[in-house]
Amino acid sequence: MESEKRNKKIQSTMKSSRKYAKGKSNFIFENKSCVEDVGRYLEKGAECLKSKSDTHADESPALQRDEGDGESVPEMAVEDTYPASSNMTCVSTVQRFHVNIELDIMAVMLFLAGLATRMYRLEEPRSIVFDELHYGKYVSLYMKRTFFFDSHPPFGKQLIAAVAYLAGFDGQFKFDRIGSSYSETVPLFALRLVPAVCGSLIIPTTYHLMLELGLTQWTAALAGFLLLCDNAMLAQSRFILMESMLLLFALFGLLCILKFRRYHYHPYCLQWWLWLSLGAASLTCALCVKYVGFFSCCLGASVVGRDCWRLLSDRRLSDGAILCQLLTRLLVLTAIPTAIYLTIFYIHLAVLSRAGPHDSVMTSAFQASLEGGLASITRGQPLEIAHGSQITLRHSHGRTCWLHSHAHVYPIRYPDKRGSSHQQQVTCYSFKDVNNWWIVKRPQRNDLVVSQPVDAIRHGDVIQLVHGMTSRALNSHDVAAAMSPQNQEVSCYIDYNVSMPAQNLWRVDIINRDQVGDIWHTIESLVRLVHVNSSQALKFSGRQLPDWGFNQHEVVTDRILHQDDTVWNVEEHRYTKNEDQKDRERELVNAEMIPLRPTSLSFWEKFLELQYKMLFANQENVQNHMYSSEPLEWPFMARGIAYWVSPHSNAQVHLLGNLVVWLSGSVSLILYSILLTFYLIRRRRHCYDLTPDTWYRFVVVGEVLLLGFLFHYVPYFFVERTLFLHHYLPAFTFKVLLMAALVEHLHHVFCETLSWRLGLAVFKLLAGAWLVAVLVVFRRFSVLSYGTIPLSAADILRLRWRDSWDFILHRQ
Repeated sequence: MESEKRNKKIQSTMKSSRKYAKGKSNFIFENKSCVEDVGRYLEKGAECLKSKSDTHADESPALQRDEGDGESVPEMAVEDTYPASSNMTCVSTVQRFHVNIELDIMAVMLFLAGLATRMYRLEEPRSIVFDELHYGKYVSLYMKRTFFFDSHPPFGKQLIAAVAYLAGFDGQFKFDRIGSSYSETVPLFALRLVPAVCGSLIIPTTYHLMLELGLTQWTAALAGFLLLCDNAMLAQSRFILMESMLLLFALFGLLCILKFRRYHYHPYCLQWWLWLSLGAASLTCALCVKYVGFFSCCLGASVVGRDCWRLLSDRRLSDGAILCQLLTRLLVLTAIPTAIYLTIFYIHLAVLSRAGPHDSVMTSAFQASLEGGLASITRGQPLEIAHGSQITLRHSHGRTCWLHSHAHVYPIRYPDKRGSSHQQQVTCYSFKDVNNWWIVKRPQRNDLVVSQPVDAIRHGDVIQLVHGMTSRALNSHDVAAAMSPQNQEVSCYIDYNVSMPAQNLWRVDIINRDQVGDIWHTIESLVRLVHVNSSQALKFSGRQLPDWGFNQHEVVTDRILHQDDTVWNVEEHRYTKNEDQKDRERELVNAEMIPLRPTSLSFWEKFLELQYKMLFANQENVQNHMYSSEPLEWPFMARGIAYWVSPHSNAQVHLLGNLVVWLSGSVSLILYSILLTFYLIRRRRHCYDLTPDTWYRFVVVGEVLLLGFLFHYVPYFFVERTLFLHHYLPAFTFKVLLMAALVEHLHHVFCETLSWRLGLAVFKLLAGAWLVAVLVVFRRFSVLSYGTIPLSAADILRLRWRDSWDFILHRQ
C-alpha cells in the first residue's frame, strides 16, 4: 500500500511539473528522448519501491504525510526521495540527460521587427551620409594600414573594418564630402551592416533588461516597441555611425550586471562569475566605441556598488567573507576592462603602421616610428645637437606647430594703444616651411659650422638660436606680448641702434634627461628653453595673431616654467657645412635626408602618447555648426540634423525622433520625479501607499533607469564643444525605458491601489490612443529616416511641425 501511495505521489509530481512547464509565458521545447528516459526511470523507480518497501519503509519520511491535506508534493528529483543505498541498487544504471531550450517569442518578434526596419533598402541612399564622411574614411585607412587620429577609441571602427575586409573592400574610395555617390566597387551593404544589426539587437536587449528589473512582459514589450518606433534610433542605425554599437554594448552590459545581482546569496558560482565578467566586458566595449560609454560604465559600477552596500548588512557573513567578495568584484571589474582596452589598442597600433595625413598630431618620435612620412626624412639624421646644428623645433604637446620666423616685424602699436618692440616676428606655424629652420650657436663662437669632434649641447648649456633664413637671433624683451599681455614678447633681434640691447641667451633644460641622458638629442629629448635674462620659458600661447601676423600662432615667454606648452623637441636636424649665408640658404631650401634605419617605439610608448592626445590634448572643434544644439533643447527635440539631401529631389535623411515618444518621455521624467518625492514624503510620515514589492520595483527602476538618464545627460552641460542631437540618444533610451516602467506603475495604482475601475478604463483608452499616435508619427516621418522616397517642397513643409526644424529644400 505504501509503495502504491508513493507511486501516485511521484506521478502527481510529474503532472504538476508538466502543468508548470505549460503555464510559462515562453515556449519550452524538450528532447523527446529525455521524456522517454523519464518514463523508463519512473518504471524502474516503481519496481525499486516494490522490492524495497519492506526494508526501507521508514527511511523516506519526506513523502509521508496525512492524506487529504490538500498540499502538493514539492518538485524534486526522484532519487532525492530515497536513501543512497537504494539509489545505488536501483537507479545507478539510468542515463540522466535533459535539455531545455527556452525561446521567448516576444523577444524574437521584436528582433525580427527591428531587423526588418533597419535592414530595409540598407544600401539607399547610395551616397555619403553625415558622419559616414569620417568613419568611412577611417575604415578606408584601416584597409590601407595608414595611421589616423580620432578622439574616440577604435573598437566600433574596427568591427566595421573587419566586415568590410571580409567583403573585399580595398579602401581606395575617397570619402571626400557629404553627398558624394559611392562607386560600385564599395560594398556599402557590408559597411552599414554592423550598425544595422546592432540597432536591431537593441530592441530585444531592452526587452530582457526590463524583465530583469522585475517588470511584466507587456511592459518590456512596450519599451521595445517605443524604441522600435523611434525615427532617430532608426536613422542612427542605418548608416556608418557608432551610436547603435555604443547603445547595444551599454545595454547588454547593464543587463548582465542586473543578472549578476540574482546571485547575491550564491557568490562564486558559475553564473556569478559569468554575468559579472560579461557585464564588465560589454561595458568596456561600449567605452571602446566612444568615450561617452564611460557614463554607462559608471552606471554599471553604481549597480554593483549598491549590491555591495546590501552585502554589508548581511550579518550571516563574516568580515573576511565580505572583504573577499569586495576584492573579487574589484579585481574582475578592473582586470577584464584593462585587458580588453589594451587589446583593442594593441590591434589598432599594430595594424596602422604606415604614416598618413593625421600623424602630424603626434610627437616627432611617434611619427618617425611609422613607415614613410616623417620617418623617411628623419632617418639618418645626426642624433646629437651641437654648435652649428640646423634644427626645426616642434611644439611637443597639444597643437602641432613649429617655431617660425619671417622678415615681417611687429606693428609699432596695437589696436589697444600698447606699443611693441617693433622687432622681427616669431610665431608657431602649423605647416612645414623653410622659415622653421634655426641654427644652434654657442655665444662665445662666431662661426656656424659643425666642427669635428662635434661640440654637443648638454643640459644646462646656454645657447643662441639663429634664424636660418634671416640670420637674426631668437630674443625676448620686457615688452608685453601682442595677444597675451601678461606674458613677454618673443622676437628676432634687429639692432635699431637704440637703448634696447639684445637679450638672446637661452638655457637648455632637458626635462627627460633621466631617460635620454644629458646630451640634447634629436626627437627623443624634450627641452624647455629658459630665457636667461628673465628666467621665463619659451611658450606656445595658443592665441592666434591677426592679419599682420598672417593668422599664425603666438609665441611668448612665461614665468610659469612647468607646463606642457613650454615643452619643445627637435624634429629635423642636420649639421651646417658652409659658413657662407647664401650657401646655407640653398642647403635649407633643398634639404633632404637619406633614410638609413627606422626609429622604433614600444607599444607602451605609443599607447601612452596616443592616450594623452585623445584625452587631454585640445583639439580644434567647430563651434558654430548650423545644426548644433544645446542640452536643454534635446528633451523637446527643438532641432534636428540634416544628414543628407538628394541633389535631384527633396528626398533627404534628417535626424528627428518620434515627437510623441520624445515629449511623452520628458513628461514621464517629471511625473516619476514627482511621484518619487510624494512617496518618500508619505513614507516619512509612516503612510505606506504601496506594497513592499511594488515599492521595491519602483525604487529599483529609479536606481537604474533614472540614474542612467542622469549619468548620460547631465555631463553635457559641462562640455565645451559642439553638441548635436545624437549625443542625447543614450539618455533618451533610458528615458524611454523609465516611461514604460511608469506606465506599468500607473496601471498598478489604478488597478490595485485605488481599485478605480473608471479611472483604469480611461487610462487604458488613453494608453491605446497614445500607442496609435506613436505608430502614426513613426510612419509619417519614416521618409526622413530612410531617404528613399522623392518628396516635393510641399511634402517637406507639411513635415515641419516646429519652426526650429531646419529642412533643406530644393525649390522646383
